[in-house]
Amino acid sequence: MNVEKILVLGNKVLAGESIDFTEAVALSKTEESDIPFLTAMANKIRQQFVGNEVDLCSIVNGRSGMCSENCSFCAQSAHHKAQIEVYPLMEEDKLLKAALEAETNGALRFSIVTSGHGVAYDQDLPRIIKGLQRIKAETNLKLCASLGTLTLDQALQLKEAGVERYHHNVESSRSFYPSICTTHTYDERIHTIRVAHQAGLEVCSGGIIGLGETMLQRIEMAFELKELGVHSVPVNILNPIKGTPLENQSPLQPLEILKTFALFRFILPDRGIRTAGGREVNLRDLQATALLSGINGMLIGGYLTTGGRNCAMDLKMIRDLGLKPLSAVKKDKC
Repeated sequence: MNVEKILVLGNKVLAGESIDFTEAVALSKTEESDIPFLTAMANKIRQQFVGNEVDLCSIVNGRSGMCSENCSFCAQSAHHKAQIEVYPLMEEDKLLKAALEAETNGALRFSIVTSGHGVAYDQDLPRIIKGLQRIKAETNLKLCASLGTLTLDQALQLKEAGVERYHHNVESSRSFYPSICTTHTYDERIHTIRVAHQAGLEVCSGGIIGLGETMLQRIEMAFELKELGVHSVPVNILNPIKGTPLENQSPLQPLEILKTFALFRFILPDRGIRTAGGREVNLRDLQATALLSGINGMLIGGYLTTGGRNCAMDLKMIRDLGLKPLSAVKKDKC
């Protein structure tokens, strides 16, 4: 793939047309020396379709560990031996405290995340809803939730409580998914996404790169997310955790990560695409470059079982790039 072809396909997207799978695969063959040109085109697409605002979100691990599912990347699975803190659902005051901290640190969105298969038989759901209602009443944050599988009735309850967006990753492509999880199916994940849509919720769904999948399978995932019509696509980068089956997985190189971000923007020109877990470890000094490679959102603060970096550093990075951080408050302490 030479720069002329990148320019042709970039202009095609800028003109409001879509690239197909074959064209995306061709873009993926961009040589390292031309990746800066690919990311610059992706950045131009981002500017045109979603602007210069960076959508900032934050999460709290509301219930940790002892998950019945065997996702090979996850430290919270009861099938693995990762040494993490395990605890039941946080008390309402602690959930609110986490939300207030996220708001102060510059987040626009806040999500309660719980370990486990889903909420179909979850006795904690009423307490989660109460916590969400209180956060809605006492902050300016846009509310999200990430509780696993759910029914339409439960999705409607979350919407009534003030939740605007439901997070449920597909994790990877359909073809690679059986390599990372066998306790539930890809179709089950798709069903939950459709239930959330049916309830009138926006959907945040993406996955993790660096699990051992091919670039073609990442492209496959991007097109699957496009077909599902999700609103926001978080792209996590595997941060191998000791005690999980992927603890010895080789890390992706930063330029490959940036190429992946750019390809997602070419495929999903008008969607929110955000960096999430693993960016600090894997991108290192190139974190700012992600925001010039098609990305328009970031998960700030800590993650589920690993820490992040100080919010002041992220907000300064965004502003130094001439971009505008979207926050729930007009002025933040950072």
